[in-house]
Amino acid sequence: MSSTEKKQQQRQSRIPVLEMVRQFNERNQGYFCIPGHRFERGVNPALLEQYGEGLFRYDLTETDNLDDLHHAEGPILEAQQLAAELFGSEKCFFLVNGTTCGNEAMILTAVGPGEKILVPRNAHKSVLMGLILSGAVPVWIQPDMEAEWGTAGALSPERVEEALTEQPDIRAVFLVSPTYHGICSDIEEISRVCHSHGVPLLVDEAHGSHLYFHQDFPNGAIRAGADACAQSTHKTLGSLTQTSMLHMQGELLCQERMDENLKLVMSTSPSYVLMAAIDAARQQMAVHGEVLLGDALEKAEFLKRELSGMSGYRVLERQGQDPLRVVISGDPMGISGEQLQQLLYERGSISLELADPVSIVLVITWGNTLEEISHLIRVLKEIQEEHGVLSGKTACYAEKLPFGKTVLTPREAYYRKKESIPLEEAAGRIAGELVAPYPPGIPVLCPGEEISEALIHYLKDCAGRRCVLHGPQDESLRTIRVLCEQ
Repeated sequence: MSSTEKKQQQRQSRIPVLEMVRQFNERNQGYFCIPGHRFERGVNPALLEQYGEGLFRYDLTETDNLDDLHHAEGPILEAQQLAAELFGSEKCFFLVNGTTCGNEAMILTAVGPGEKILVPRNAHKSVLMGLILSGAVPVWIQPDMEAEWGTAGALSPERVEEALTEQPDIRAVFLVSPTYHGICSDIEEISRVCHSHGVPLLVDEAHGSHLYFHQDFPNGAIRAGADACAQSTHKTLGSLTQTSMLHMQGELLCQERMDENLKLVMSTSPSYVLMAAIDAARQQMAVHGEVLLGDALEKAEFLKRELSGMSGYRVLERQGQDPLRVVISGDPMGISGEQLQQLLYERGSISLELADPVSIVLVITWGNTLEEISHLIRVLKEIQEEHGVLSGKTACYAEKLPFGKTVLTPREAYYRKKESIPLEEAAGRIAGELVAPYPPGIPVLCPGEEISEALIHYLKDCAGRRCVLHGPQDESLRTIRVLCEQ
């Protein structure tokens, strides 16, 4: 190991934010700042019993000798620089409002009112929020469909090239990779296409923060050439919920503008508990990442091998897929993903990341044990024995979702007057609200889109399956909000 590599390793082994707060606690002789709980002394004993004292001693505010996330110049700045060095970006911002605010800030930085941005239809609802805030015009593009799984797959570079050629006034491209099902697009080639047209590539990498730390994983977005990406440190690394990072590089986006936009959409009271968690997760990956993710990979492969011997299940496996995302269908037994999720919880108290009409999605990490994976396998075998295999034939779900035609920008629709009408009468009307089954939180209807008969049928099906829906005021979908006719 060279002297430079040794110095880098020594730097990466530090946890500056954690060290800063620890030192503050050791010195403090009197605290008259917010928050009101005053360390562990003012906390409800019932909460203290569950959480322990340590958590509350790290829940502080910007005060003496504590750096400020919105004006970082000490340990927080150092921690962000260490993260940028580790992930290979030029600039890293810690996020305490999740990847949602990262997606919003990327869009606000890349496009303004009336400017076009290419957006895949499988984008998370936070992208819609960014479109409303920015006033940008979405140019929707449909990713390839996984015909046997009923889900969006990769976005091809050829389709991006086609869209940018047909509409040269597109100012930026947004991409989701990996998808909720672990499918990754060819970011390296897409970034080449984008840069040949002089536009930045923004990537929602919420489910891919671990891709940088093991050679058997697809390449991470920044290393593949993206101009910016937002990644959920809490989703696939060892951080706390609501913690994320935003990375950027190159000259197509302004770092100062990104910083301004993050201040617009992120809390002015950033949690030191969350910032220390991001910093600690970074240090854990820097020091132990390859070993930990190798352990997770072995466990995922063990599960897939066991599943390959069960004729009642199918497993999604594609080139370039995240190997830690295990997608299972009970199609051969005639069981939907939602039914399989319910059976696993009822029989084995097993919780899953996602269930849809076709499949269930499991996320494997080094924190999973072989015991719980073996328990999962036993319950899956019991379900197969009870239901039996109906057919070896795989169903086809190639039909695309009936997305509506965009009539107004999301921002224009957001500020128009609205009324609620029966869903059956909504054909031809312009949507005034979001409808997004959750998880994964991907909108099937956006404000400003025309509602079709096909979409009404699809929404009725969602309501019949009792999907959890984000957006509509009437969760039963008996009524839907539309724009008032002028």
